[in-house]
Amino acid sequence: MNRGLFITFEGIDGCGKSTQFQMLKEYLESKGVNFLVVREPGGTVIGEKIREILLNKKNDSMRPLTELLLFEAARAQITEEVIRPALEKGTCVLCDRFFDSTYAYQGYARKLGAEKVLMLNDLATAGLEPDITFLIDIPVSVALERRGIRGEADDRMEALGTAFQEDVRKGYLEAAEKFSRIKVIDGKDEPSVVFEKVKKYYEEYK
Repeated sequence: MNRGLFITFEGIDGCGKSTQFQMLKEYLESKGVNFLVVREPGGTVIGEKIREILLNKKNDSMRPLTELLLFEAARAQITEEVIRPALEKGTCVLCDRFFDSTYAYQGYARKLGAEKVLMLNDLATAGLEPDITFLIDIPVSVALERRGIRGEADDRMEALGTAFQEDVRKGYLEAAEKFSRIKVIDGKDEPSVVFEKVKKYYEEYK
């Protein structure tokens, strides 16, 4: 049995990532592909409890290293409990965020450093990496405008401000330069136009 394809979606808050994630999900359904949808942090009973801690705005005294270790703890749980078993059964896994988020948010924007984050990512996943990562990239100003239109309530990470989001975007683009599996897609176009690029990369890879 062939191993399943592991696909992740990344991007700053408000980039349109969730829309593209849903469109690929519907596309795979139309093709009869056996797949599983998960999210980070979360996706397990333990992971969802960690997610509540991480995103609660009341926890504004959380230190960057604490934040990093909590993300990695949730990641270790979902990797071993959900993702790896599904892939070994030949199931395609679609994950909304994975360890590239940690590279961008904690490694770059929180300034904890790429080396530390990459080491902990490897430890948490026992070396498991996505096969292909879609990075939906847009300017922070556009993302903020979109979030404003939708009237979204900020969680603890979203509430960190424009300068933080700018650093997160830089971190993502730095990661894309290092890892060829990350496909940078301009998210400013209409969702259907953006998805054509997602679909093209998917079809080329599979």
